[in-house]
Amino acid sequence: MRPFSAIYERCLLWARHRHAPRYLAALSAAESVVFPVPPDVMLAPMALAQPRAWWRLALLCTVASVVGGLLGYALGHYALEAIWPWMQTVGWDEPFGRVQRMFVRYGFWFVFLAAFTPIPYKVFTIASGATGVGVLPFVLGSFIGRGARFFLVAGLIAWGGESLERVLRRYVEYLGWAMAVLVIVGLLWWEFRA
Repeated sequence: MRPFSAIYERCLLWARHRHAPRYLAALSAAESVVFPVPPDVMLAPMALAQPRAWWRLALLCTVASVVGGLLGYALGHYALEAIWPWMQTVGWDEPFGRVQRMFVRYGFWFVFLAAFTPIPYKVFTIASGATGVGVLPFVLGSFIGRGARFFLVAGLIAWGGESLERVLRRYVEYLGWAMAVLVIVGLLWWEFRA
């Protein structure tokens, strides 16, 4: 079973479609809220196919991802309001307050790191809205982090060409499983820390 390879191959098909930029924008926005596949897997082959347009594709990916991030932010904000009475009943309001203070203090850096690294960005978009990170630091952190990541990916692929894409294709399954393991380990650590 090779689920990440299958997803990668599907994204390659989307990348060749005449509406590929629309699909890239939709994938970028959806990944910021719910979709598990990062837009890099579609951005890379599109940058390979259109090396002169790599920067436009990276910009499209960045803007769509930040817009999706704002949707995740709103979801986190309004979902918290809905479940707050229950959180108080079970005693989670005080631990949440500690996490919230940390997010408010370091929100830009949390969002930037999640936006740039393979950490699931969607978790931080929703958490930012729930914990009350300011909209401006959220947007700045998202735009800088996502932009740096997508411009790096698209620029490297446009520069490295097919040989770099072949390396990505060869290791996509390992990268996908490594990311899944990192997410699970991170969640377990968060859940069971002292």
